[in-house]
Amino acid sequence: MDNYWEIFVNGYKGYAGYLWNDITNPSWNSYFYWLILVSVAFFILEIIMPWRKDQKLWRKDFWLDVFYMFFNFFLFSLIIYNAASDVVVNFFNDGIKTISGGFDLQANNPLRTLPYWSILIIGFVVRDFVQWWVHRLLHKSDKLWEFHKVHHSVEEMGFAAHLRYHWMENIVYRSIEYVPLALLGIGLYDFFVIHIFALAWGHYNHANISVNGKVTGGIVGGLIGIVIANGLLDVNLLTDPELMVQIATFLGCIIVGAFILGPFMKYIFNSPELHIWHHSFELPEDKRYGINFALTLAVWDYLFGTAYLPYEGKDIKLGFPGVEKYPHNFLVQSSLGFGQTDFEKNQYDRVQPNDLPSK
Repeated sequence: MDNYWEIFVNGYKGYAGYLWNDITNPSWNSYFYWLILVSVAFFILEIIMPWRKDQKLWRKDFWLDVFYMFFNFFLFSLIIYNAASDVVVNFFNDGIKTISGGFDLQANNPLRTLPYWSILIIGFVVRDFVQWWVHRLLHKSDKLWEFHKVHHSVEEMGFAAHLRYHWMENIVYRSIEYVPLALLGIGLYDFFVIHIFALAWGHYNHANISVNGKVTGGIVGGLIGIVIANGLLDVNLLTDPELMVQIATFLGCIIVGAFILGPFMKYIFNSPELHIWHHSFELPEDKRYGINFALTLAVWDYLFGTAYLPYEGKDIKLGFPGVEKYPHNFLVQSSLGFGQTDFEKNQYDRVQPNDLPSK
């Protein structure tokens, strides 16, 4: 037990030191500045090409969402979560050692012999698939829905709404992610590339913009081009390419992505057009527990029959029955969901589909 306490304390100190170094020593691997860079980029896009042109730039709860971004991305980890996570992972690994007679899952990483690019793809797909099911669980469970309501209290959509969610969701998501990721040998921490890509795509899904599939296809193609041009795919021709070859590879991948992936992007990846319906006030009668659960890959919704895109929904009402009375205060929102109070029960009970107002 003393060993786990030591792991907890060291995890806390280690993350505090990491975060301080991340802030005070900017680099290309800095999560803190990538969060700012990605957020500013989408803020600018919402200014120059808004999807809902009548929506105010400083929309309702904009600054609340900005605070949530930094709290859920950094502060919550600093306060408790990172240290507790170290304990959970070590406890899980120790349990496997006991059951298997000494097999060390962390030391015997089955992905260690694979190329870096394949580890990125496997880690991304597995993580996204697990998160899709966790997201469904947050809607299916009445208890977890009380926490998830914080995210659905958004009434005007924008990029910063991506990270407005109750801190308990961090615990639910990460706790369930651990087992499959650990079994694959991926470990506790997301790879930097996966994490930043998921961050950017989550901002995109919530942003007040609408982008043609050829554009997003070109972006994905460009990212693939960067990987190839840097030799991460072990392509002999490009192991040590000249600058012009790198540039040609990058531009070629953009073109291929735009015209080959472009027509299918709305079915492969999540988008503002799909995700706006996930936040719809009114749900289809046969889908009381939600639609369009995708975080990054929309393909899961099409495979499991939860995709829903009846028409362009940029101006649909967002939220849930009772959202107009839902508190818009961080401290109050963070306290909701722990043992249903009379306040919560009377104001925010989930209603049946036939109780919803018609269009």
